[in-house]
Amino acid sequence: MTYRDRRRAEALLAAETGTVRKVWGRTFTVCLVYPNVYRTGMANLGFQIVYRLINASDAFLCERLFLPDPVKRGSPSPPFLAKTGRASPDIPGATAPLSLESRKPLNAFDIVAFSLPFENDYPNILKILDGGRIPLAAADRAEADPLVIAGGIAVTLNPEPLADFFDLFLLGEGEEMIPEFLATWAAGRERGDDRLERLIRIQQDVGGAYAPALYAARYGETEGKRCIASSFPRRRDPGLLKEGPDSRLIGDVPAVIRRRHVADLDRHPAEQAIVTAGQEFGEMYLTEVSRGCGRGCRFCAAGYVYRPPRFRSAATLAPAFARGIDAGKRIGLLGTAVSDHPELPALCRAILARNGRWGVGSLRIDRLDDEMVGLLKETGVDTVALAPEAGSQRLRDLIRKGISEAQILAAAGRLAAARIPNLRLYFLVGLPTETDVDIEAIVALTRRILHAETETGIEGGAGPAVRSGTARRAFRRVTLSLNPFIPKAATPWQRRPLADIRATADKIRRIAAALRPERAVRVIHDTPRAAYLQALLSLGDRRVGAILLAAHRNGGNWPRAFKEAAVHPDVFVYGPKPPGAPLPWSHIK
Repeated sequence: MTYRDRRRAEALLAAETGTVRKVWGRTFTVCLVYPNVYRTGMANLGFQIVYRLINASDAFLCERLFLPDPVKRGSPSPPFLAKTGRASPDIPGATAPLSLESRKPLNAFDIVAFSLPFENDYPNILKILDGGRIPLAAADRAEADPLVIAGGIAVTLNPEPLADFFDLFLLGEGEEMIPEFLATWAAGRERGDDRLERLIRIQQDVGGAYAPALYAARYGETEGKRCIASSFPRRRDPGLLKEGPDSRLIGDVPAVIRRRHVADLDRHPAEQAIVTAGQEFGEMYLTEVSRGCGRGCRFCAAGYVYRPPRFRSAATLAPAFARGIDAGKRIGLLGTAVSDHPELPALCRAILARNGRWGVGSLRIDRLDDEMVGLLKETGVDTVALAPEAGSQRLRDLIRKGISEAQILAAAGRLAAARIPNLRLYFLVGLPTETDVDIEAIVALTRRILHAETETGIEGGAGPAVRSGTARRAFRRVTLSLNPFIPKAATPWQRRPLADIRATADKIRRIAAALRPERAVRVIHDTPRAAYLQALLSLGDRRVGAILLAAHRNGGNWPRAFKEAAVHPDVFVYGPKPPGAPLPWSHIK
């Protein structure tokens, strides 16, 4: 680590409250890795919860590691992100990535644990392992190498593209699973079990654990071609692993991996472990108030994986709110469906009564009544996010959004009347059955929302209306976030292909062009290439891991990696997945 890097790490730690420091040599050690930069990783509540859970064990020490911040244009690239894709061992004078707390190298830890909420961070995993002098392939690791594990929503949905790189996945909600894993791993280590024996014991005893080496790929057939693979257990012979004949319970491990689920959230409060202004949303104190959603939107993976909806009680949340307010932070209310919390208005009023403020990522349109708008105004919110998802009523009904245009306009009108100046709208592009009429409906609905005051009959003086030609507009700024629809495992649309990215890009351009005359409207969107990669990493089987490895070895050159692939990536992104055909995640329930 350079002097500059060391000083920066010291500054980050000095700005934190709640950091846990333990003495090396007295405990087992875990490096918790977020494969993105510090400010992004520290804004992820799941990452912070795992940090707290591991350090809560007296037998374990947990430190953190993040991707280095990008260097400014014109300055030398850090060796960790060199164009070659190779890590510091191949670059004279370079240093390997080190943990934040004690600046230890990655391969000095007993366990390296990745928190993976987003598929597009997968390429960074290989950079980090390579830089940490840990063999990329799990099969190449020796007894002395760290156990490399991962959890998070991305791998809970489909871990198979990363199966060759990880010794173990923990699938589902971690509050009860992580302590069980730590205890089982430590017991095996103290018994002197070898690496394979510990993995088998964890697979047997810890619900939600999945050790890919204990399972083999089984390929299906589509139009006479070998296509998507699912996995089934191997039979264990003395000292060997051999394939079993079918997908029934074979030998020592279960055929089906069941995602873990926490029944009572009140037993497991979830709030920030570390407070720092150096994260995204640094003014927030993140607190999870609910988990799961019962609405059933067909595209929403979180809504299905985290079912049924569960809510933390006001009594459980009150201490977390008090800690956040005492820290001078706005309380960030997190959850899959925060708006559906039965006590949400009371929670907001309780925060305000302590002279605190609160914020929320987005609100259900059909829950945005006068009371909630008044609470938003009182807490000083200047931007509210709403998610119509589709412009036409036909498509909203198809995706089971459960809202009408009248409800959308009424919600916008209430916000305008409360003089909340900025609105953010989320739409999906490339949904199944989408037509040009549906794309035009996004433009039309946006215009009607922008001029919500005239649509809802609000008097001109009630909102922050400004002139736009001869019409009055209700909001100072409307940000349109256009996101390509990407099929996800565990949803009703898991067998749908990604819409052609060129067609999706053209639709986004048309929407942006149509709204360009509206100076108050800003259109933002992902690139089609990013959508394609996310779909590939979301829908692929173990062969996608070889593509990911080729991209790493080619310095991030994905077109070259695609040419080297044994199976063209279009098979996973656009290929058919007929009913009854195996899916990569068929063995995960």
